[in-house]
Order: sequence, then C-alpha cells, then structure tokens
Amino acid sequence: MSKKLKILYVTSELFPFVKTGGLADVSASLPQVLTELDHEVRIVVPKYGAIDARRYKIHDVVRLKDINIKIGEKDVQFSVKSSFLPSPKVRVQIYFLDNQEYFGSRKSLYTHPMTGKDYEDNDERFILLARAVYELVLKLGWIPDIIHCNDWQCGLIPAYLKTLYADEPQFKSFKVLFTIHNLLYQGEFPASTFDKTGLPAKLKSESGVLHNGKFNFMKAGLMYADYLNTVSEAYAKEIVQDKQLSGGLNKVLEKRKNTMFGVVNGIDYSIWNPEKDTFIPEKYSLKTFQDKQHNKKVLVERFGMKYNPETPVIGIISRLYESKGIDLILEGLPKLIKNDVQVVLLGTGEKKFHQFFEKFGFKHPDKFACYLGFNDELAHLIEAGADMYLMPSQYEPCGLNQMYSLVYGTVPIVRETGGLIDTVQRFSEKDEDGNGFVFKQYDSDAMLKEIDRAMKLFTTNKKAWMKIVKNGMKTDFSWYASAKKYIDVYKTVLNHQK
Repeated sequence: MSKKLKILYVTSELFPFVKTGGLADVSASLPQVLTELDHEVRIVVPKYGAIDARRYKIHDVVRLKDINIKIGEKDVQFSVKSSFLPSPKVRVQIYFLDNQEYFGSRKSLYTHPMTGKDYEDNDERFILLARAVYELVLKLGWIPDIIHCNDWQCGLIPAYLKTLYADEPQFKSFKVLFTIHNLLYQGEFPASTFDKTGLPAKLKSESGVLHNGKFNFMKAGLMYADYLNTVSEAYAKEIVQDKQLSGGLNKVLEKRKNTMFGVVNGIDYSIWNPEKDTFIPEKYSLKTFQDKQHNKKVLVERFGMKYNPETPVIGIISRLYESKGIDLILEGLPKLIKNDVQVVLLGTGEKKFHQFFEKFGFKHPDKFACYLGFNDELAHLIEAGADMYLMPSQYEPCGLNQMYSLVYGTVPIVRETGGLIDTVQRFSEKDEDGNGFVFKQYDSDAMLKEIDRAMKLFTTNKKAWMKIVKNGMKTDFSWYASAKKYIDVYKTVLNHQK
C-alpha cells in the first residue's frame, strides 16, 4: 500500500459555505475524493460574514483562540474555528480563520457589495491568511507533507515558508504546491504593501516579488512554491508561451516550466448527472435520451418561446465578461437568429452586456431569452434542456460547463483554448470521432461558421448527432481521475530535492 499523505489545503473560497467561482467547487470536491482515497486532508478557509456558523455547526477550538501576529506595525489577533465538509461519505475537517475586522464583518469575499470595488485592505486580509496557516500548524502540532494552496490569495504561503519560516525545524519537511486557477487575477497592490509582509528587504525589487513597480501576490507564489500546477494541460503550456495570457509573468513561468503540471478539474457527479439531477423535470440517460426532450420543452416554454423538437436550442451559462467571449456573442447574435434557432442565456457581469441582452430579448422574444443573475436550478435546466452549449472563451484555464454539457448530452461549441482543448474534441464526419464543435480564431465569423456546422448536422444527420452525444456522455470527468493525478503530482513534489 502506498504512503498515506497529509495534505493541508488552503483556499479563499469553499462550497457550500462561500463561492464566487469554480475555485469553491474544486476546493470542496478534491479534498473529499482524496480523503476517500485514504489520504488525510484538512482545509483552511477564512470565516467570512456570509458563513452561517449555526447551520454548519462551526465551533471554537480552545487552543486555537486569540493568536497574535503582526501585519506591518499593526497587531492583529485571530482565532481558528472548526467544522467538517457537509458530505455523506467522508469527514474532512475545516479550519475557519476567524477575524472580525478582516473577514467576519464582510458578507462579500473580495469586493464591496455596494460599490463593486475591491476591498482596499485585501492585501492585509490575505497576508493574514498566509501567516495564519503557519501559526495554526505550530499550535496544532499536525505536520502536513504538502501544503496545497490556490491562486493569488494564497501566494504568500510559499514565500513565507522559504523566508520567515525557513529555520523552523517543524517545517523542514513541508513541500508546497501552488495551483493557478486564473493567472490574470494576480493580487496587485502598491509597493508599500511589501512593508506589511515582513518579508526580507531584498525581495522588494523586480527580481523579487514586485512586478511593474507593484507588489504581486501571484508572483510570490510562482517564485517560491516547490511545484506549480494549473487546471488543464493546455493552459499550463499557454501561460508560458503567451505573454497576454500570463499577465506579464511569462518570464517567471518560463523559469518554472519544468516544475509545472496541468491537471484538468473533475466534476461532481453527485450534483451534475442527468440520471440523478433533482433540479430537472425529467431525469434521463443515454439509454433514455429521448426523455431529454421534456426538459427542452420546459426550458423554452419557461421563457415564453414556442417548443419545436426540430429547432435547435443553444444554451449559454457564463459570467458576462469579454474574457468569456461575450463580445463575440454580442456581435454574432443578430446574424445567428436569422436561422431557425432559439438561444437561452444565464449570466451576470458587466452592465453594458446586461443592457444589450435585455434589449435583444425584448426585440426577439421568440428567438432569444435571458436571465441576468445567478440561478442554480436554471443552470441545471439549461444543461438538460439545450441541444448545444456555446462557450467561445478568449481564454479558459479549465472550464466546467463544457464538461457538464458533455455529461448531459448537450453538445458543446467552444473556442480552442485552455481546458476547452483538453476536454472537447472537434467532431469529424469522416471518422465519426470527437464530442463537440471547436473553432480557432477569436472572431464572431469563425464562431458562427462552427455553430452553423453544428446546426446543419443537428437537422440533417440525426445518426451523426447521436454519435457526438454518445461520445460526450461516455467521457469520465469524475474527480477520481483528477485526484489520482494530483496524488502523482504530490509524490513528485515530495521526491523533489531543491
């Protein structure tokens, strides 16, 4: 039997407690599956004001109360509370970092709910998270093999280990894996933030943790982690090669490319599975695929459109930002709806996109409908009711919705980038292989051409269409496959001698 690993998993968001994006889902799913595979995982996450302590039975831990640290000249006190992930299968312990000023008083994670602007003290909040991790380990006496930290909010964790805590005997065996979920969010702050960190003065430079004159959390993580990984193999390559996708950090990444892995995220089949989905009107499988039609009918009628089994329905679930290809959708929609097609969009984001989609929906109520906001039940209905799923991202570190779509027999139409390359293969009529439709150029004409190809096949060749559906529904995106790859990465990290 292979060695049981002790993993401390540090994240800034965690489902079902708090979530802004896919990081929260990953942070819940991966530790659960690693625990099922007989490894010991404990999670650290801030206790934001939005987290319901009573509902989740979050309790005090006497020896983890009133711990003192300094952030710059400021004395800061925090406590650590405890609970478990709500999971019927395994018990995964969570440590909630509790500080009223930085976390408890905020309902929102990173931005002010009224202004939409980043909290001005985000630097101090996530300096606290990094320092708290080490103070917690010292107090617990539980020494992990690996600290697995995620995104810029955890960027100082590797830096502290190699500097402030370099002589701490209990930490000699630690190794740190740093996962990049989205490299374009880097945690940039004025250079003066450096003075709050307690890091050695020589790092206050461009060869250290400053980037373009600013303090950069992400750069600190990239420089000091033992190993790096991203959430798909293609994205791991792209961020080294493409200056734009690296947000200017390509030189640092180039140096680290031999210690970088790509592991595609899994999906949670207990939540996303058309055979068991409690949100959808009619459950179905590949064998009972005709039952998917009932979901299609409910979906289009919910938005006052006329149901016709022969009219293709295209679903879009997305944050409404340019990086998600929303500008291509804006440009392409007027041409697209000249076809016999219905488009349903669910999302929230930039105001200009909200305004466009609202107007467009009023003008073309029989062809286009949108729900501008977050609605989990509707997300499930779109995946189950649409025939196709459109995801024309400018860049996409991993992406989960294209995987949900494949599992639901909703054929994805995606742009060739990041995790979309690793999960969607362009269908070839000649060989009858592939599970979706893919276009390369980032422009609306290339997108429309591939949508057109999909719609033609849908209406004229049902046999080929079912072949695509089948190829998608048979793919294994379970977290078990991804977790086993992570275990291999952990072992590589532990065997690595610096």
